[in-house]
Amino acid sequence: MAPVGGRKARRGILERLNSGEVVIGDGGFVFALEKRGYVKAGPWTPEAAVEHPEAVRQLHREFLRAGSNVMQTFTFYASEDKLENRGNYVAEKISGQKVNEAACDIARQVADEGDALVAGGVSQTPSYLSCKSETEVKKVFQQQLEVFVKKNVDFLIAEYFEHVEEAVWAVEALKASGKPVAATMCIGPEGDLHGVSPGECAVRLVKAGASIVGVNCHFDPTISLQTVKLMKEGLDAARLKAHLMSQPLAYHTPDCNKQGFIDLPEFPFGLEPRVATRWDIQKYAREAYNLGVRYIGGCCGFEPYHIRAIAEELAPERGFLPPASEKHGSWGSGLDMHTKPWIRARARKEYWENLRIASGRPYTQPSASLFFPLKFSSCNVPIFHCRFHGSLFIYLYVPTEIISH
Repeated sequence: MAPVGGRKARRGILERLNSGEVVIGDGGFVFALEKRGYVKAGPWTPEAAVEHPEAVRQLHREFLRAGSNVMQTFTFYASEDKLENRGNYVAEKISGQKVNEAACDIARQVADEGDALVAGGVSQTPSYLSCKSETEVKKVFQQQLEVFVKKNVDFLIAEYFEHVEEAVWAVEALKASGKPVAATMCIGPEGDLHGVSPGECAVRLVKAGASIVGVNCHFDPTISLQTVKLMKEGLDAARLKAHLMSQPLAYHTPDCNKQGFIDLPEFPFGLEPRVATRWDIQKYAREAYNLGVRYIGGCCGFEPYHIRAIAEELAPERGFLPPASEKHGSWGSGLDMHTKPWIRARARKEYWENLRIASGRPYTQPSASLFFPLKFSSCNVPIFHCRFHGSLFIYLYVPTEIISH
């Protein structure tokens, strides 16, 4: 079980990372709460922290129970300019300050229920996209920072930036607080939208004052780790040091272009066939750890069971399992209590590790389990389902003698 420590017993984010400890982030709040009916797709703003605090609190608790030891404030897109952008009512009827304060209070309440830290987060702004000045954009970040300092968050995260210039401005604004700063960009191996490489992005962020750098959102775990590797190589070449962080999507995106999943025709309401399994995420956690990433979490699509998968995979390194593992068991071991013998046979690592799950996957072959006979007329006709380039093809083999009838 995860150790439960009082407020005084907690070490800071850099103390943990400097000692080699694995820090597990949380998952994707805006997508999870949109599915639950508390966030509107499109603006993706976090007024639920004020309107439905119980929903936000419960999701925090589920991530904590699953193994997360960072409660990131639900302040994604909570800048004043975003809350009034394109007719959004939040800035006028609630205010950015109230949203940010409520999010901080909720995160702290849940963090104090376990050994978790609170991270205050900012993200890209409409002001930057409207070509406003560095001073004007930094002022937007400073408004949120005032709340984070007042609420005494443990560290700060500048996340979800498509342009390294804006990310650098965010880091510089947050660094003025004296608190540790992490910075993640929503980019792939091709770099930011101005063509700045991942390695150069990492260098600029560290020089701006970030102690932790990496990626979040837009791409799946495989592509995200490719990008983090390029960031690491850039830092090594520049002889700079920083901790690495990865919080990718829980959706498979091998067919995405430079802007990631937001360019997919399925975005945002048809992504479910692309969801990663818990076993995919265990593999991701191990690969991230082997790469040297020590802050490992998730973004859109990551549910608590995905975070639990990270915690279970890295339990040997962390020295404990999360509370949510009480109802899970290693590699489906609870299935040995099932009434059906063929289901009991799946209560083992080899089954799940070697299963090729094809349904809904871009660019994958069907698993053997999808080959089954269907009664057609008076004969058994094999039907094969194959997921290929996003389409479902049904192949029918019909013997000549049937056609003659």
